[in-house]
Amino acid sequence: MTLLRLSARALTRCRFAVSPLAETVGTLLDLERRADPRFRRWRDRSPLRRGLFDLSARTKYLPDPLAVPPDGGMRTRLTDELALVAGFSDADVRDSVRLAVDASWGERPETSWVQDDSLAPRIAGDLADAWERFVRPDWPRRRAIIERDIAYRTELLAAGGWRAVVATIAKNTSWATDDVISFGRPGHPDRIIDDGIVFAPHTEGTGTWTCEFPPPRFAMTYPARGRAAEVDPAAGADLARLVGAGRARVLLELRVPATSTELARILGVSLGTVSAHLAGLRSAGTIAGVRSGRTVRYRLDPRGWDLLAAFGVPISPNGHDQAGFPGADGFRS
Repeated sequence: MTLLRLSARALTRCRFAVSPLAETVGTLLDLERRADPRFRRWRDRSPLRRGLFDLSARTKYLPDPLAVPPDGGMRTRLTDELALVAGFSDADVRDSVRLAVDASWGERPETSWVQDDSLAPRIAGDLADAWERFVRPDWPRRRAIIERDIAYRTELLAAGGWRAVVATIAKNTSWATDDVISFGRPGHPDRIIDDGIVFAPHTEGTGTWTCEFPPPRFAMTYPARGRAAEVDPAAGADLARLVGAGRARVLLELRVPATSTELARILGVSLGTVSAHLAGLRSAGTIAGVRSGRTVRYRLDPRGWDLLAAFGVPISPNGHDQAGFPGADGFRS
């Protein structure tokens, strides 16, 4: 295990962020592992793409240009992140690729592509293209999931501090002492962190990785809670026959609290449709709305949990509180 040692200043500067770059990288790693045909056709048109993503999908250390910490909080822009990606020198990229190869498994990755020039700007261009092809069309739904995850973990933060947040992020990641996070990646030196950790959820795959960038900036990217409702199709169909397909989908999504706007984006329906389903479920006593300022966040009531349990629906969507993959500075847990 590696220890992330936080200074007293760092403990007051931990925060959440949205990272379009992390969403893009997580998506590409997931597509690579699934050998998605559309992705493979795009990837194989370039030796750099083919080599970079083959390596990145089977290493414990992501090459540095894929692991840049977001620096804009909830308003982080992909263009700003890609500007940092493009700023790496060819020597920096080659050094980080060597580390990634040393931490890889399986057949030795092909690395002849790293002898080319202008590596980082080309990687930034490929990531921009990947965003347009594989992420941007679905970004409103994905961002709603990310914002819902951050709202959920902000509640954990208020109730139990950063220790409670870290405990639910990934397998083998925990708050070891009052100022130390234990992170599941053997073989790398401990880190001393003075400027806090940026926590950035992504919606694709199950990977948790860390990001560093000078001057010392540190981020941890993790799978958003409630990425999807992994439910046995038969159980979902039976629930839909009882309460209706639309209300069943709302019930399943509310295993993680959400606003009506978030639900509309995630489910791809109108706000009016969601509001009608919420009204029906509230009148049945299966959900409740909790107001915070001008926002109402809906969650399951005990009767709602009991209803899902009766149909064999798992309590934790996707088991993301426990999941992780081997794996980045990106180092991965």
